[in-house]
Amino acid sequence: MCLNWTLTARAGSCCTLRDVQTEYSHCSSGNLARSHAWRIVPVATAVQHPQQELTPPSLAQTPKYLSLPSVEKLLEVPAVVVSSSEEFEEHWPLLQKDLSVFPVLGLDCEWVKSMRVSIKGKACAVSLLQMATYSGRCMLVRLLAFRDAQLPLPKGLLQVLRDSHVLKVGVGCYEDGKRLVSDHSLALVCTVDLRYLALRQRHAVLNNGLSLKSLAADLLNVTLDKSLELRCSNWEAENLTQEQMSYAARDAQVSVSLFLYLLGLYSESCLLSEDETAFSKLASHCQGLVDVPFRWRSEGDEGERRRRCRRSTVDSPESGDQQVPDPRRNKRKPLGVGYSARKSPLYDNCFLHAPDGQPLCTCDKKKAKWYLDKGIGELVSEDPFIVRLLFEPSGRPDSQKDYYLTAKENLCVVCGKAESYIRKNIVPHEYRRHFPAEMKDHNSHDILLLCTSCHAASNVYDGFLKQQLADEFSAPQGCEEGVRMLEDSDRRRVRSAARALLSANDSMPASRREELLSVVHAYFCKEGEEREVTEGMLNTAANLETRIFNESYVPHGLKVVQAYAERGLRGLIELERRWRQHFLSCMQPKFLPPLWSVDHNHEKYLRKYGENLLINLT
Repeated sequence: MCLNWTLTARAGSCCTLRDVQTEYSHCSSGNLARSHAWRIVPVATAVQHPQQELTPPSLAQTPKYLSLPSVEKLLEVPAVVVSSSEEFEEHWPLLQKDLSVFPVLGLDCEWVKSMRVSIKGKACAVSLLQMATYSGRCMLVRLLAFRDAQLPLPKGLLQVLRDSHVLKVGVGCYEDGKRLVSDHSLALVCTVDLRYLALRQRHAVLNNGLSLKSLAADLLNVTLDKSLELRCSNWEAENLTQEQMSYAARDAQVSVSLFLYLLGLYSESCLLSEDETAFSKLASHCQGLVDVPFRWRSEGDEGERRRRCRRSTVDSPESGDQQVPDPRRNKRKPLGVGYSARKSPLYDNCFLHAPDGQPLCTCDKKKAKWYLDKGIGELVSEDPFIVRLLFEPSGRPDSQKDYYLTAKENLCVVCGKAESYIRKNIVPHEYRRHFPAEMKDHNSHDILLLCTSCHAASNVYDGFLKQQLADEFSAPQGCEEGVRMLEDSDRRRVRSAARALLSANDSMPASRREELLSVVHAYFCKEGEEREVTEGMLNTAANLETRIFNESYVPHGLKVVQAYAERGLRGLIELERRWRQHFLSCMQPKFLPPLWSVDHNHEKYLRKYGENLLINLT
């Protein structure tokens, strides 16, 4: 991959990233810039290739002359705090109106910065998302409020964050996007780091560095309060203070102001040609900088940079700066290698009918023929294959618009691939196996077909939600509490000593032999008892079982299900819904079977069993 991509400068000239680096070393007054030749190292991502052209949307309502408020007026606009979908829907239309004129959002995130552990004792997650438009309107979205109340995030928020025709600008906004994916499964695309734009402006005076505070002071003459008390305040508090709200809003508002300043839109009229849109005008200044993480290293770090480039781009789930690209785009090792695809279709789309001819469900051909072989059904049709039962079934569909009455295609529900597919448990088996029988008997709704590549990608995303559940309910994966069998170190030492003595020859030093014999003797004999270690003892010790049952063992899945079951049937319904929504948000399937739903059977459970169903976990 070429590192010296050509960048289109605002004045129409061209420069390379190395030119940008050189210019920064000249214009910065810091000792660091004077003593080293620094270089910007862009890293292409799976979301947007740095050289890919941005295609503007059709914005017929965009005026040909755009009037921008001054920086002072922009910063005077008060922010609104959003903690529910109702509050979001109340204020969102005004931000949408601004985006239809100027499709750019100043963006920033806040979280509790205290050793990666929040005030509530859980791993830190992004608490607050700040978004500001060109007019200064700013929305502060309290993401943890939605999670704590188990509310879905507003659709408008999900759509704008992954809208490739709305630029999201800020300092470190690409890294903020990685945290949003990790903490809330929120996809963020079309980000532009303001530091790249600042370095591209060859005549910009950068005296204090490239932080948001420094850029605001050098370019906008605006002072930001970045005191430790505010930055490390409790962003998970039930009510934010006025100082916190002002601090958070200013970060987003200053970000969008810097973007407009760096594009020269404050110093010259923003006029659009007949065939030009606001997005195309903004995008023309950002070619090569979209969804590129900010990286800069000295020349002496070249070897380290190359080593890091060879590493995987997916960090551990505990990382505070986590990058979660789509695993399906890893070209070095195709996903799905080693998976065993189905050798036969999953859906035969045979139908079972009641004695009066009412359709009951679809099933595979083997099951349909079983009724014929037992003499309790009769063949009605060969194509489609329909069997009418000769007895009254135990249950009938509530309506003819039922998921189990629809024919299903044998293809990947994500990408539509019609071969090399396998079954995917939307609610992983380690959780579903502990559900009460009422919620898992005769339930194939949460078993879908995925091709091997999409199946492997889905498993990667599942790992992040499992880690979230582990953090939320103190249900660790892979630690001592989550291991069924433990290794007894004392028994292992005795076994090793016995095997060494049995295999030893005369070359073993006498002192070493005595040391090993004392280990075996201490295991078989009481303290002070004088007994000779026999060959029989050595043979017994050499075959000792060193693994012992962990009495504190509680499977991760059971502990999570137990936590949700404390709220009864509704709690388990919420866990089921969470996994289904996770699959939709991460994989974005385009070929789901008709009537597949995140709320499938939930009303039926409540109507049939009631909220006070006695939960017997298995």
